[in-house]
Order: sequence, then structure tokens, then C-alpha cells
Amino acid sequence: MDRFIAFLEKNLSGPMARLSEQRHLQAIRDGVISALPFIIVGSFFLILAFPPVPKDWGFAVWASENIANILIPYRLTMFIMSLYIAFGIGYNLARSYKIDPLSGAQISVAAFLLTLVPKAIEGEGFMLPMANLGGHGLFVAMLVSILSVEILRFCKTKNLTFKMPDQVPASVSRSFEALIPVAIVVVLMTLITVVFKIDLHYLVDKAVGPIVKAGDSLPGVLIPVFLITFFWSFGIHGVSVVGTVARPVWEVYLAKNAEAVAAGTSIPHIAPETFYQWFIWIGGSGATLGLVLAMLFFSKSKYLKNLAKTCLIPGIFNINEPVVFGVPIVLNPIMIIPFVITPLVTATISYVVTAIGLVTPTYVMAPWTLPAPIGAYLATGGDFKAVILVLVNIAISFFIYLPFFKMYDKKMLQMESADTEVTTSNNTFSV
Repeated sequence: MDRFIAFLEKNLSGPMARLSEQRHLQAIRDGVISALPFIIVGSFFLILAFPPVPKDWGFAVWASENIANILIPYRLTMFIMSLYIAFGIGYNLARSYKIDPLSGAQISVAAFLLTLVPKAIEGEGFMLPMANLGGHGLFVAMLVSILSVEILRFCKTKNLTFKMPDQVPASVSRSFEALIPVAIVVVLMTLITVVFKIDLHYLVDKAVGPIVKAGDSLPGVLIPVFLITFFWSFGIHGVSVVGTVARPVWEVYLAKNAEAVAAGTSIPHIAPETFYQWFIWIGGSGATLGLVLAMLFFSKSKYLKNLAKTCLIPGIFNINEPVVFGVPIVLNPIMIIPFVITPLVTATISYVVTAIGLVTPTYVMAPWTLPAPIGAYLATGGDFKAVILVLVNIAISFFIYLPFFKMYDKKMLQMESADTEVTTSNNTFSV
């Protein structure tokens, strides 16, 4: 077992963990996370615009009559998420290089906006097309943000900046230091977009199209599910590792699903991050709420029974570090097996059920600390069948964990009995 663990650490866990710590990937991850408040709040306006109540109810009638106004907050937050993410990526990447993060954020936003071409509308001036400011433009936002900050860093390293006297306020000095890199970025992006008429969004769409398509397939769901639980089995935060790479694709799915709902068309994607959150990670990575329930009702070990009482409330709110490190599941040959198998089974069932249309695909980003039935209901725009699916998956996880847990519980009980006998013997000897 030790040799096997050492082999996996050397050849898989270690390299993947180092990849997740790569500077540019970390900036992308942190940039996406920084936009989550806008995505969460904006997505809830979709529920207001399309309330999960009968269409003849007064609230539904009011929503349909005012849908354009209700959707304005959504269109200026979640719908243009790539604009916020570009700012976040530029800020975090610049900060990692220890250069002015605000300059990095602003130059990234400018570069991203310059990938779009304003359209002349007779009698109204110019209008900026917003479609590529959303999930559709996310990959372009990542690329130009990284490019812009690297240009900023290059200019800073090579002293290609305007130096101001020490008496000048720091804010003014920083602005002039960014003058040359801003000029370079603006000229470069203008040449690409305006002069040579290169559509970066079209080119990137073609390049990442196979990845986006593959990630929305059943194998594309099962691979990250396996990797996340696999890394957790060795004490590595699986979501942090896999999410660093996969989250941009998941955000594209969520944005396109929301756009489809707002446009009144069919929802195109099954597997945004919200699909994993509400149908697979019930109770946390490994779907451990089922394990906590098994511990609570069937444990004979005092330690595991008390642990279950401690872990139940956090598990309901999808916090499972007490279970993962308390049982422990980490490096536990017995409990690793159901920890990996359970989410693969629930992922397969959830994918099939969603693909055949029994459950609405998720398109709302509900806070991840909500209990799973509530989160699934909100994420699907009020589909009660999503609640049923969550309850079925909890039952499935319970029955998969149960036999393995009983094996482990028996082992723990034997250890407790042995400890009790040793303690009794020592006390008798002392008397």
C-alpha cells in the first residue's frame, strides 16, 4: 500500500497539484471566483423572470409583462461575466508578479473590450455587441488578460515606463508607469481586431470547441468526478486541483444555459459546475452525506457515532472536511472505495436523467452552502423533480457506503474494546 501511494504521489498527485499552483492557472481560478457574487446574484433574476409557478398566477403574469426590466440586472451581471472575470484575472496575475494589480486589471479589461467591434446604428450612434461579454467570450478574456499583464510586466522589468519624481503622489505615479504598456496593448488589439479584422472569439471557439463538447459528455463528467475524489483520498483538495482547470469550461456551460433561458430557447448543456454541486457532491466531495447518515443510524463504535452527530449539520450544508479527516477517509483502504464509487454512480444516474429530459438542466448559481434539495430546486429554476433526484442520490450513496462502513465500524469497535481491556488491566494492576 505504501509503495502504491508513493507511486501515485510521484506520477499523478504531485504533478497535478503543481499544475494547480501554476501562476496563470491560479490567476484564472481566482479571477473566476472573484466574479461569483455577480453570477450568483444575477442568476436569481432569471428565477424572478421565469418564476416556478403556474403561468396563470398573478406573479407569473406580472413577470411576463415586465420581463425586459426584470432581466436588466441579469444582463449587466451574469450575462457579461467575462468582463468581470477579465478584471479579476488581470488583478490577480499582476499581484502575483508584485506589480500594480489595479493597472493589471484595467489593462486586461481594455484588451478584452478591444476584441469587440462596435456596430454603427443609424440615428443611435454606436452600440457594443454584448454576446461575447458573457460565457461565450470567457476563453478570449483569459487569453487577452494574461497577454496584457505579461506586456505590463515586460515593460516594468525593462524599465519601459515613465518615471515620475518622488514628490508625485503614488496613485499618479502608477498611472504614468502604465502609460506605455497601455499604449502597446491598445495598439496591438486595434491592429488585430480593426486593421486585420481577426475575430478572436471565432478562432478561440474553433480551438476550444472539442474541449467544450467533450466536457459536456458522460465521460467528460465522470473523469473530473473520479479525479476529485481520487485526490481527496490522499488528502489533496480535489476541487481546487481539478476546478482550476475545469471551472472555466463549467462557467461557459452555466452562462450559455442562462442565456438560453433568457432567450426562451432550449437549454444546451447538462454539466455546469452547478450540476456537480447539487446532484453529485451532496454533503461535499464524495457525496458523504449518505455516509454520515449510515454512521448516525448504524454505528456501534462510540467514536464514529459521536463523529456522525458532529458532522451531520455541516454535511447538510455541504461541508465535509470533518468526515474526510475525522473518519478518516484519507488513506483509508476501506473507505476510499465507496468514496470514489458513490459519486461515479450518482453522476451517471443524474447525467442520464437530465439528458433524457426528466430533470431541467441547471442554469442558476445558488450558494453552495444551501442544503442540496433547496439548491437543486433553485439551480433548475424550480423543478421539483430535481429535489426527487437529490433524495434518490442520497439514498443511493447511503446504501453504497453502508457495507463498507459496517466493515470499518467493526474494526473500530474491536480497537475500542482492546483499548478498554488495556485500560481496565492497568487500573487493576495499579490497585
